[in-house]
Amino acid sequence: MKVEIQIDPELEEPVVILRAPSPTEEVEQLAARLRGEAPPQPFTVYDGREAVRVSRSMVLRFYAEDKGVFCQTGRGSFVVRQRLYELEQALAGTRFVRVSNSEIVNLDRVTALDLTLAGTIKMTLEGGTVCWVSRRYVRKIRQALEA
Repeated sequence: MKVEIQIDPELEEPVVILRAPSPTEEVEQLAARLRGEAPPQPFTVYDGREAVRVSRSMVLRFYAEDKGVFCQTGRGSFVVRQRLYELEQALAGTRFVRVSNSEIVNLDRVTALDLTLAGTIKMTLEGGTVCWVSRRYVRKIRQALEA
């Protein structure tokens, strides 16, 4: 890791810019420490009977399907034992945004947005997964993308 310090007497308070080639758990933990927050806890997901720890940066999306909730990562989908509304509350204020009644997406893993269709947004995630933003959530997504 490269560390660079620049002194600027015109600043009123210190400013830290964290640049990284991709979002990683190490970057998330460093940013949380700089903000004085507790580092984000990884999620416990299940692959059959095996519990697996997954960092937030690995998650592409959470989605509901066949009366279950799943976590999709680059390595596959895993079962989550929480409901989407519980995940949404736990992820409030992060880059995870509810895009429909059945999906929460990690905005850091979105590779393309298609706004050509009237009133809806097509999101493409890393790995080619496509998500559709419900009209009900379009305003919320636009606000999250502007922030």
